Amino acid sequence: MTSKTTNKFSPEVRARAVRMVMDHEGEHASRWAAVASIAAKIGCSAHTLLDWVKKAEVDSGKRAGVPTDVAEKLKALEREVRELRQANEILRKASAYFAQAELDRPFKR
Repeated sequence: MTSKTTNKFSPEVRARAVRMVMDHEGEHASRWAAVASIAAKIGCSAHTLLDWVKKAEVDSGKRAGVPTDVAEKLKALEREVRELRQANEILRKASAYFAQAELDRPFKR
């Protein structure tokens, strides 16, 4: 399954931008000022870069939340459960269909 949006920035560029925010945050009046300054340099919106920074903090344990690898695993497991439930439903209906067909069949002597 693919995302509806394309990722314009490579993971390396994202990681570098996040590192730049972390390294230069003290040189600005606020985190937002640092994010806005660096976002302008790499060509993304400040909100996008701030999301990357927050995600990196969650992944490193500095911020509360579900890390990316855990979220991906959970999503895969939920998809698998959904597929298994669909398969079980198909098997249940097929079983009922064939059981009814067996009852409707004339008795052999």
